[in-house]
Amino acid sequence: MAQLAGSAAILDRGEVEVLGLLPYSSNYTFLARLRAEGSETLAVYKPNRGERPLWDFPTGTLSAREVATFLVSEAAGWHIVPPTVLREEAPLGPGSVQLFIEHDPELHYLTLMQHRLEDFRVFAALDAVVNNADRKAGHVLQDGDGRVWAVDHGLTFNVEPKLRTVIWQFAEKPFGDVLRAQLDRLGAELARPGGLGDELADLLSPEESAATLARVETLLVEDCFPSPTSERPLPWPII
Repeated sequence: MAQLAGSAAILDRGEVEVLGLLPYSSNYTFLARLRAEGSETLAVYKPNRGERPLWDFPTGTLSAREVATFLVSEAAGWHIVPPTVLREEAPLGPGSVQLFIEHDPELHYLTLMQHRLEDFRVFAALDAVVNNADRKAGHVLQDGDGRVWAVDHGLTFNVEPKLRTVIWQFAEKPFGDVLRAQLDRLGAELARPGGLGDELADLLSPEESAATLARVETLLVEDCFPSPTSERPLPWPII
């Protein structure tokens, strides 16, 4: 975690050098190198100007949703989203900068779940909290140490139900004591004056922040993972 903390500091203030466009993205997504004080790291840079217009998400807000999801993961104690920050000054304009995770693209949710399904309980909880409309299998990565990560969270925090995910294996299963305690802590931080709720209201909107707290409260009352309720519960493409 110390190394990650150091990387996060570079993300905040490092000089951004764009290396090239990453493939298979609907929006412009770049691999970048950041340097600061003799250290460097690779990152994923998503400039606001590269967003494809969507009818249900305001243009120019997807990078803030990436950062907001990181903050939720940290506040809950899940630590499954790579460090992510907003940068106002970058070569292609303001956008999100996220620590790049070295990974094998052949290892994604549909292959990893066969051997480590229980590791993805927190992924399912995170997606329910942030109302993730796009949890593709390829948005789950495994690094060289075997740690799994959740990435690509631009389509999140809508006030309307939007949950589309490949992780439905836990539907209607109880959270258990550990996960319920984490959700309870997250709810308290969202409700605390000056806490995460206010931060999300500034990043996104007061309505989306309030909807996030409401989702956590509903999850705690129901005490189980949600089940599909829409006609389109899966993202497309799946991977």
